[in-house]
Amino acid sequence: MTTRLLRTATAAALLLGAAACSSSGSGDPLAAPSTSAPAAGSGKTVVIGSANFPENVLLASIYSQALKAKGVKVEEKFNIGSREVLYGQLKSGALTVLPEYNGALLGYLDAKNPALTGGTEAVNGALATKLPAELALLDSAAAQDNDSLTVSQETATKLNLKSIADLAGKSAELVIGGPPEFKNRSEPLLKDNYGLTFKEWKPTGETTANALKDGSIQVGNVFTTDPKIVTLKLVTLTDPKNIFSTQNVTPLVNKAGVDATATAALNKVSAKLDTNGLTELMKRVAVDKEDPATVAKDWLKTNGLI
Repeated sequence: MTTRLLRTATAAALLLGAAACSSSGSGDPLAAPSTSAPAAGSGKTVVIGSANFPENVLLASIYSQALKAKGVKVEEKFNIGSREVLYGQLKSGALTVLPEYNGALLGYLDAKNPALTGGTEAVNGALATKLPAELALLDSAAAQDNDSLTVSQETATKLNLKSIADLAGKSAELVIGGPPEFKNRSEPLLKDNYGLTFKEWKPTGETTANALKDGSIQVGNVFTTDPKIVTLKLVTLTDPKNIFSTQNVTPLVNKAGVDATATAALNKVSAKLDTNGLTELMKRVAVDKEDPATVAKDWLKTNGLI
């Protein structure tokens, strides 16, 4: 989404304002839980948070309803903010579970890590060495939502754009947009790897795809499961240098707040969730304007999880 990936003037502003297949590849992160971890059925409330974009809210709702179906007490705190805000809250125990994107999380913790250009197991293996003792990854879903640089069909045709590399020598005349944190996260990566410097960066958030279509920006950070890529006939540029990494949807948990019942329920969600399914869910949320909680419930029923 996501990434989303990937972070600090913008991050600081967000912090003040708050007051984007395979299992994880790192074994069972909860095999030796903290002595403070609640036993199954302890009745401890699991607090599920989400970032402030629709897909992450949808994923958080899927997690929440899957846990409730197993008798876990849940409190929902959705639409909180960016990773820069959420990560600290999870580490402190104010939140218990977050829907994360493994490559984006690794990029946040270690932007130079060589595993970023690898697959799910490489990314999760590297993450296992970077996470603090309080946190753990559960199983990654096959579903991925990658960051991208995307353009309109008109811009792609006019400038002969197929990959991010094709923006070299052209970016200085183009306006780029995306979520506010995208600039700090990705501007250095684009400059260092592709030599790109843009005319202007605009914070466009959820309106990025529409801004590409109406021409107010020429390049945008659109998550690859965004159904508007299809409905607005946008063109996602390939990323030959893999700066946006693998982005499997992955539950990130505070180990002291989840028990075996919660862990199993979340891993079953990951086992069922793939990219095509997530894209279809996002069409219902983003295009058809259905309630994320209703969409989440339908998916869980269809997959036998509630």
